[in-house]
Formats: sequence, structure tokens, C-alpha cells
Amino acid sequence: MPRREDAALLTGHGRFIDDIDLAGQLHAYFVRSPYGHARIGGIDTAAAASMPGVVAVLTGADVAADGIGLMQAPASPTGKDGTPIHNPPQPAMPTDKARHVGDTVAMVVAETRAAARAAGEAVEVAWQELPCVTAGVDALDPQSPKVWDDLPSNIAVDWEMGDKAGVENAFSQAHHVTSLELVHNRIVVAAMEPRGAIGVHDPAGDRYTIYTPTGGGTAIQSGLSGKGLGVPAANIRVVTPDVGGGFGIKNYIYSEQILVCWAAKRLGRPVKWYADRDDSFLTDRQARDHMMHASLALDADGKFLALRCRTISNMGAYLTASGPVIPTGGGTRMLTNVYRIDTVYAETQCVFTNTASIAAYRGAGKPEFCYMVERLVDAAARETGVDPADLRRRNLIREEDLPYRTPTGLVYDSGDFRENLDAALVQADRDGFAARAAAARAAGKRLGFGFSVYTEPDGFKDNRAGLQFDPSGHLTVTSTGQTNGQGHETTFAQVAASQLGVPGDQITVVQGDTDRVGRGSGTGGSRTATVMGAAIYHASRDIVEQGKAIAGRLLQSSGDDIEFDHGLFRVAGTDQTVGIAEVARASYDETVMPSGAGLGLEASYHFNAEAYSYPCGCHVAEVEVDEATGLVDVVRYTLVSDFGTVINPMLLQGQLHGGIAQGIGQIIYEDCLYDGDSGQLLTGSFMDYCIPRATHLPMFDWGQTETFCKTNPLGVKGCGESGPTAALPAVMNAVLDALSDCDTAGLDMPVTPEKVWRVMQTAQ
Repeated sequence: MPRREDAALLTGHGRFIDDIDLAGQLHAYFVRSPYGHARIGGIDTAAAASMPGVVAVLTGADVAADGIGLMQAPASPTGKDGTPIHNPPQPAMPTDKARHVGDTVAMVVAETRAAARAAGEAVEVAWQELPCVTAGVDALDPQSPKVWDDLPSNIAVDWEMGDKAGVENAFSQAHHVTSLELVHNRIVVAAMEPRGAIGVHDPAGDRYTIYTPTGGGTAIQSGLSGKGLGVPAANIRVVTPDVGGGFGIKNYIYSEQILVCWAAKRLGRPVKWYADRDDSFLTDRQARDHMMHASLALDADGKFLALRCRTISNMGAYLTASGPVIPTGGGTRMLTNVYRIDTVYAETQCVFTNTASIAAYRGAGKPEFCYMVERLVDAAARETGVDPADLRRRNLIREEDLPYRTPTGLVYDSGDFRENLDAALVQADRDGFAARAAAARAAGKRLGFGFSVYTEPDGFKDNRAGLQFDPSGHLTVTSTGQTNGQGHETTFAQVAASQLGVPGDQITVVQGDTDRVGRGSGTGGSRTATVMGAAIYHASRDIVEQGKAIAGRLLQSSGDDIEFDHGLFRVAGTDQTVGIAEVARASYDETVMPSGAGLGLEASYHFNAEAYSYPCGCHVAEVEVDEATGLVDVVRYTLVSDFGTVINPMLLQGQLHGGIAQGIGQIIYEDCLYDGDSGQLLTGSFMDYCIPRATHLPMFDWGQTETFCKTNPLGVKGCGESGPTAALPAVMNAVLDALSDCDTAGLDMPVTPEKVWRVMQTAQ
């Protein structure tokens, strides 16, 4: 099925947040801190308030006076000794001090966007600059500046998991130990569409409507209710139009969403805010930013005995719901990847710094820890003189081992990990690499060959599907899964069509309106196809059972004798049939429906995933390094993937294209940097922060295996996050292979030309 969304999007008829303008709306501009850490001595708003077009200038004191405006993530995880995580609430506009560049301290509301901006620049803040700490490692120093004055240190939580004693015993008996220090660089998400919001208040019922790009309205509804706006969730409607990319960071509440709603109530008019790109760099949640030390123990035959790691994870100034989960329980689930490793131990320290907050971004822990494991395996192969493919084969989970329970608690239900590896290496022509490398060397280039194997836990939490036929037989599907550009309208229509036999052009998909779709976890964690697909499947089963009873009346037969297949109800063993559209029409006919049965043909199902799906595969990267400049270019890229039942191959490949591009971007180009003394964001625009362009990417060579997923009724596996999970280690291993005769100790992402050129100067 071709993408149903594309005609509107490609012809400029999409409806994004900046396309929405409401009658009488005002425009907001937020005054941000120019300092990484500073006390707010006072705010003079008089000059700004007197400027043309200005309706109000509001500060944190105004918000606090109304007793609202607090954001606080769920308090997890707990520390080693069971102590709760330090989780200070984040005020929508702080009154005491700013904790990172871009922290919001005032709000100007005016008749036009230009007037609001001009007045914002006239707001005078009496700042008292304070010392900063921006690096996670530095934040551990007891002498470093404290982000939160009332906490004993900058450590939010000191966490551990696994069998520490068992790991120490395994390492003491190991024949070989490989250890690595790894930096997982901070990333700016840079979604195509910046954030924005329009707040509306209806005084009749003290009810709010907010238009804003999200990954699902329920999370925003929850953040706005309670301490956000002081009303129950039922008093908040979240409307999400088209979304120009999110990758996780639009799944959470932001201060601007609270403030436009609050200002709309205060001023009696809708209030709109739309971020400039420089505002996005400063205030969007960012990603990754870990320092990792990891070790792998092997016996004399190359068998993996145990793995341990310590991670220092930079949370930024405020905690988000996902920030501390990513380097703890979320990411460390991946510690054994697809290998038979019996014992693991991990400890993580999540620390506060004077930087923007960290949140889930495509993979959210899976790319970080897959990268760690696959880097360790390649390093162990080099140190022991074993072929990296052979070392993996010795330790891969075998098909006969399934279902396989890892020491981190995951249970792999399906997958042929060795077949993925072997097929990918053949498809990538590993045997011909030596000849290609020799030819490249003669031309002043170094060629490197690297690969990674992976699986990841996808498809968790819950989502709700509603199916309703109208009297004409047209089907409406409501979904709490929220598209951010992935093609959900196509996917959900396709699943419903396959289950009920309704033509695709007779199906309407509704998402992005909490009043219509209800509550659900939205999109994230590669769960849409599995969780929403399962919800549609179960609701369809209910529709079919209702339809059998109605068809029995139409065909003068018992409903128990009715069969259903591809849109047709049939009396078993006969040629008497009736289509589902006719059954839907009959469901509204009082002469057909029995007394007390109710009218209409509809069903809903709220599916809660009790088990993950586990996509898996092998990615192979071939890189070319220019000896004169150090420039790294990915020249070939091969992947063999297992996503179970594939609903739509075009959408699947699109997801992998984007994910691999983001992985390549982090490895070679992207790096979010703060000045350690001032806390200034040094990479605050696309002049300083490099994201990959189409010309930086190779064509992808696709391969596929398919094992039916046993944890959901459609047999599908998530795919959205697999691209960066596998691409990061594959590309980095290829770079290190190209530099195998050099001292690459300390070479971390991104592998910029300068770094690589300096490493090549150490060549033997």
C-alpha cells in the first residue's frame, strides 16, 4: 500500500503547528537565560510592557502566585541502597536561578510575533553569574559547582544491577580481559519541525485545548494536569496536527506548553508560540552523553564469561521521565546483546549539570549499550588474534537455545542470529574486501570493514484502537499511536484492511486528538506496529464476532454457523454470503437488530504489551579514509534484518534509512558541545553543528530474514530504532579497522577529519 499521507505533505497541504492560527490569538516570546548558571536578582518588565502591541509581560512570580507551573518526572530508578532518586521539580519559569543557557525566566505576550520578540529584548534581568559544570565526569567532583543547592551533590542516583560477586569471580578466572573507555557524545535532535504550541481556555468549563506536536497526547495531557495547570486531565484536550519529526523529544511536557495555556486563561485569548531554530538548539531536550568504562572476560577458547560496565550519564539540569532510565534499566538490558553471557554487572551514576536536559532519542539506551558490547567484541578479537566474525559465532545464541532468557531478564522468542551474520557478510562481499582495500591504498585511501550484530527489546507499554463503521459501511480507526512522519495512517489502515477485508479507500484513520482517541502511551520505543497493530487485531476480532450474529440474521442462520474471511460472512458449507459493509448498514437497522442489542458495529481494544518483540540483524559498513585529510566516507552499507512479519516494506525501509542516517551522523558528524567555564552552547546553530546530508550517505544493500514473532498476534517486530542501534558500532568498527596500524586509543565519536588525521600520524 503506498503512503496515504504523501500527497498532502509533498504538495504543501500538510497541517503543522505553524499552519494553525486561531481567531484573536496572541503571540508569545520567552526570555531565556544567557548564562549557564546564574541567580535571578530581579526582573524589570516596565519598559517591555509599555512597548507597542504588548499585552502582558509575565514572570515566574506570576506563575508561582497561581500555584501551578511545576513539572516533575516519575521518580525512578532507585539507588544502590534503595534510596530514592533526587528529582527536584522543574518550574515552568524559575524564580531563584537559571540552571542552563536557555532556561526560561519571563514571557512576553503581544499582538504579533515581532512585537513579542522586540519587547522580550527589552526585559531587564539582574543576573548574578555563578560557576558552571557541564561535563558529567566533572560533576562528580565534590568541589564542582552544585546545580541544586539543597542536594548533597550533583548525583541524582547511584544505581547498580546484576551479580557483582559472580562477575568478579568470572573475571578472576578469565584467560583474557578486554577493557575500553568510551565516550557517547551528546546529540542535538534537530527535528525538521521545531516545537510549538497554541493554548486555548474555555472559561465555561475551565477547560483547555492545546495544539502542539507530540508523540502522543496522553503524556502531554498528564503533564498539563495536576501541578502543571491545576486541573484534572479530563479538562485538557490535546490536539496534535502533522508532526515534522520528533524521535522521542516531543513525547514529554515542556514549560512552554504549560505557559501558553496558563496565559490563555489569564488573558482570555488564544496564545501561540513557535520556536526559532536557535531556540530549539537551546531548549529542546538533547540526547546520549555518557562516559562508559566496560570490560569483557573470555576463557582460553574465546567464550564470553562475563561483562561489567560503569557509566557516568549526564542528565542536564533537570530530570525527564526517560533521562535516568536510559543508562540504567533501559539501556543495560542490552548488556548481553545476542550472546551467551551468563553473568553481568552494571553501575550507573546519573548526574546533574548546567546543560539542557536529556531525554529519549531514537533508541534511548539501545544504541549506547549495543555500541559498547560490539566495540568490546571487536577489541577482544583484535587482542586475541581471532577473526571478529568467528569470535561472534562462538558466542551467539543459537536457534535451538530459544526461547532464551538473558541475565538481564529479557526473553528472546525468535531469531536466527548466526544466519543474519553469515548472510550479511556474504552480501557485503567480505571475501573481496582485501582486493578493494589494496586498490584504495594505492589511491591514497584507507578502506575499513566493520560490522555489528544486534537485537533490541521493542514494542512495550500500551495503546488503544477504536473501530467504528458508519451506516454506509465506511470504517473509522482511532489510534492513540501518534505519527511523527512514520506513515501510521498507512500502517493502521493496512492492518485494519487485512483483518476485516475493507478496501483501504473506505478506511479513515484518526489520531492526534485526545477527545477522540482516548488514553494511550503514544509512539515511542518502536512499539507502534506491534502494540497498535495488536490493538487493531483484537478490536477486529470483536467486530467479526458481532458481525457474525448480524450476518446470521440477514442469512437466516445461526450466528454460530457463520464463517468470516476477507470481508465476507458465509454460512458454513454454503454459498450464502453477505459483505461486511452490508452487515455494518444492517447494524443500524432497528428491524434487524434485536431489542436491547444497541445499534452500530464498533469495538475498541486497549492493548498492553506483556512481552517485547525482538528485531535482530547484522549491519556491515565499509568506510574510506582519506590519508591526506582524515575525511571519513561511508562507501558501502549492507544490512540483513529480521523484523518478523513485514506489514509494509516501503515504510520499513524508510524507517531504516532514517535510523542509519542518524547513526552515521553521530559517528562522523554530530557533536553537541558546551563551554566548561561559562556553560555556553558552542554548537548552537547549523553553522557549528553538522548533521549528515544526502550526499554523505551511501546506497543501502538490503537483505532480509524472517522469523515469526511469538509475542504479538501479527508476528511483527519493531523497526524504528534498529537503524542507529546497529549503525553506530558497525561504522565505528569499520573506522577502527581502517586505522588498524595506528594508535586509536581515545578515538571517540564523532570521528572528525582532524581527529582521524592526528591518529594517522601515529601509524607504524
